[in-house]
Formats: sequence, C-alpha cells, structure tokens
Amino acid sequence: MMPSNEQILKKVNQWLDKVVIGLNLCPFASRPYEQKQIRFFISQCNTDACLLEELQNELKLLAETNAEKIETTLLIVPNMLQDFYDYNDFLDYVDGLIADNEWEGIFQVATFHPNYQFGGTQPEDAENLTNRAPYPILHLLREASLEKAIEHYPNPERIPQHNIETVSNLTLEQKVSLFPHLFK
Repeated sequence: MMPSNEQILKKVNQWLDKVVIGLNLCPFASRPYEQKQIRFFISQCNTDACLLEELQNELKLLAETNAEKIETTLLIVPNMLQDFYDYNDFLDYVDGLIADNEWEGIFQVATFHPNYQFGGTQPEDAENLTNRAPYPILHLLREASLEKAIEHYPNPERIPQHNIETVSNLTLEQKVSLFPHLFK
C-alpha cells in the first residue's frame, strides 16, 4: 500500500532533521528549515513527462517567489524512479529542462535517492549514505542563495570530506536509527 502524503512528509522531515541537519551534512539547511522556507512538494506522477512538467512548475514558482518566503523546494517522487539508474538517467532531462529555460546559473538540483550511489563506489560504501533519502528527491536550489551561504562558511570545500567521515563513523545501530528506510 502506498504511504499517505502525511506519512511521506513525516519520513522526509525525520531524515532532514536527524540526518541532513542532525549530522550537519548540509550546514546551510538548518536556517531555511527552522524558518519554514522549504517547500515540500509530493509528486503524484508516474511518467517522465508529468514529472518534468511538475519540475518546471516548481522552478517557475521559485523564480516568481521571494527567497524569504520559499528558499528552496524538495520535489519528492514516491511513485516512480525507484530504480537508481532510472533516476540517474532522468537527471539528463532535468539538466535539459534547466538549460531550455535558461536557468543555468540561477537554479541547480541536488539529488537524493534511497539507493544513491556515487560513481566509483560500491552500493554498500558508507559515503553513499550522504545522499540517501527515504524517497527519490530533487532538491531545487537557488544558486545565489547557495553562493551567499558559502561566502560566509569557512572551508566549504571540506564539506564533502566531512560528510564522508561523519557517515563512515556511524555504528550499525546509528545507521539503522537514522536510515530506517534502508533497513526494512
């Protein structure tokens, strides 16, 4: 049975609170999260065309909305792209959509998936945990906001290494607690 939107949001919020913010994997996430400037949009799509249309609508909404109101959007995709390779292939369409709308340099999309796997890693490698979410997610970011946040952050180039070290040092018990969607 498909989870309800309420159940989906609960899982995503727990992941944000305990993993992304709790482990400080994204040092820029806590402020918009606490100030309720993150838009959560749960897609009901089950085709690429439908999801691309929703993605375009969400990016347009960000373009038309002040960052103080909506800083960023999490486009949550519970009904499709469950296979990581399908998800990864879909990202080519995402890049094309951004280019076609001349949003390069304005928006970027960060990617999260329950089976996320960085190139050159094995599925069980700890570093993949940094991008493993309860559902496939397209995180729509404003590049200007990201640049501004990075300006005031010491050594932003250390963030990926810090994240790998953080998740690599988790015990199995901690991993089960933080990533229950991976240990069903």
